[in-house]
Amino acid sequence: MNNIKRRLVASLAMVTMITAAMSAQYAPAGDKIKTKWAENIDVNNVWAEYPRPIMQRDAWQNLNGLWNYAITPSGAATPAAYDGEILVPFCIESSLSGVGKHVDENQELWYNRRFAVPKAWKGSNVMLNFGAVDWRADVWVNGIKVGSHTGGYTAFSFDITAALNVGGENTIDVRVYDGTDRGYQPRGKQVRNPGGIWYTSVTGIWQTVWIEPVAPVHVKQVKATADIDNHTINFDVAATGCKAGVLAEVRVLDGAKVVATGKSINGEPVMVNMPADAKLWSPDSPFLYDVQVALSVNGKQVDSVKSYVAMRKVGTKRDANGIVRIQLNNADVFNFGPLDQGWWPDGLYTAPSYEAMIYDLDKTKQWGFNMIRKHVKVEPELWYSYCDKLGILVWQDMPSGDRNPQWQMHQYFDGAELARSEESEANYRKEWQEIVEQFSTHPCINVWVPFNEAWGQFKTQEIAQWTKKMDPTRLVNPASGGNFYTCGDILDLHNYPGPKMYLYDAQRVTVLGEYGGIGYPVKGHLWENDRNWGYVQFNSVKEVTDKYEEYAKELLDLVPRGFSAAVYTQTTDVEMEVNGFMTYDRKMVKMDETRIRAINQQLVHSLDK
Repeated sequence: MNNIKRRLVASLAMVTMITAAMSAQYAPAGDKIKTKWAENIDVNNVWAEYPRPIMQRDAWQNLNGLWNYAITPSGAATPAAYDGEILVPFCIESSLSGVGKHVDENQELWYNRRFAVPKAWKGSNVMLNFGAVDWRADVWVNGIKVGSHTGGYTAFSFDITAALNVGGENTIDVRVYDGTDRGYQPRGKQVRNPGGIWYTSVTGIWQTVWIEPVAPVHVKQVKATADIDNHTINFDVAATGCKAGVLAEVRVLDGAKVVATGKSINGEPVMVNMPADAKLWSPDSPFLYDVQVALSVNGKQVDSVKSYVAMRKVGTKRDANGIVRIQLNNADVFNFGPLDQGWWPDGLYTAPSYEAMIYDLDKTKQWGFNMIRKHVKVEPELWYSYCDKLGILVWQDMPSGDRNPQWQMHQYFDGAELARSEESEANYRKEWQEIVEQFSTHPCINVWVPFNEAWGQFKTQEIAQWTKKMDPTRLVNPASGGNFYTCGDILDLHNYPGPKMYLYDAQRVTVLGEYGGIGYPVKGHLWENDRNWGYVQFNSVKEVTDKYEEYAKELLDLVPRGFSAAVYTQTTDVEMEVNGFMTYDRKMVKMDETRIRAINQQLVHSLDK
């Protein structure tokens, strides 16, 4: 064996030893129940999927894995030493982080890791991307501040080129503050003291971190708006460093066949003319066209990304009986699905893996649903892309936060609304706008829900109108089960445990935004052995399924009377709630799947003609 081969073998052996040592040091924290996917965590290959499929580049580097962490008093200097290692992208409170600690409102969480930029990226700008960090993040590269971001549910990026050590090792430091329920920021179900319908807090990085090379002039965002009536798609191609004369070109493909193209300059939208017989997207046939987007300067291509688009239309229309119905592609469709909170016993906000995440979606489709209400949480981009591919409609909630006003049940509200502070309102608007802008290209989303019940509800009519202005192509459900105002597209009632129509709106769509909550605590699959609850409780699969069918048949009787959609609570158990189709660890389905699919399909097709 020559010297070069010996050095190569020795280097590979050293890498293997370091990798094994890292894996040996890591272990999930705590003794709570876990999913089966938690057993296969590889710290060197965690959440390895490209995290932004709606705008994908080939070259990228995943920075998930073991980082250093430290918990310090708020305002303290960068730590001189660290408390240990944390597995990114799992929040510090979770088991899969390997830490399992809480960070309070008087503390900050620091992250640190080293990385190298591939030599092949020489001459390119380098973007540092975060899928989501809860809540406020400040970021340094090699001790140089590169940016800050507030908002726990949206992606953000920084151009770190000028801060990099060319050809050498680099460091990232991230400082996070999250006041959870001690602050005004959107937080969904997170609280410091979990119980009932409120769950464990989530602090810090909880989605993938990655770097990618780009040109100085590059695609920042692609937003597609389809018009099935006029057979067109408009692509808004936002470019960084864009100047007059930059050419944007879009190609739409069906497999290998190019079916439409378009070009624009000066930042104008690219309009493409689709064939008159273009394939439409629906839950029964979720067809997606591939898209290629390229930017050119002086005739030379400087950037390109891959994407996809769907031809589909969301709207409302009165039926023959005068009832306002939800429509998809100019046809009535009954939206029916589970309340999906997206919590995991081992990863909290973050599923243990991509396979774990899509398991819930596959099950939802198998159970015969055509919709999911994503409840006061926003998921990683990959979740919405899988809904796009699978054919699941999504009602997207804004995560709730701040104080709750008086909740006037079962009637239209005529009292004074809660006044948020100027800072709180500005924060709400910033984050809701970021959510709408980031996810609006996903065809699966057909309804925006700015408020759940009266949780942080304020300026309802103004917020509903503003949401519709941001995205006029989708329906706005102004306050799901909250204080009711005659605004937006939907009147949304909540009633537990069984379906009930206690209000009806002849001018808008009337829906049952929550019902059900049939509880079944299964020993060996509980977050806690006591304090478990559901709106009603049973002790066997048959009993739960019987009650579910009973409620579903009651709901069927209410469809011709005015209901156009319904949401059953819920996909899985969550912490102390035991009213899921599945246990929290996803190891048991608590209903007869054949029976629930049959009745669900009756509801989904109840408005078919």
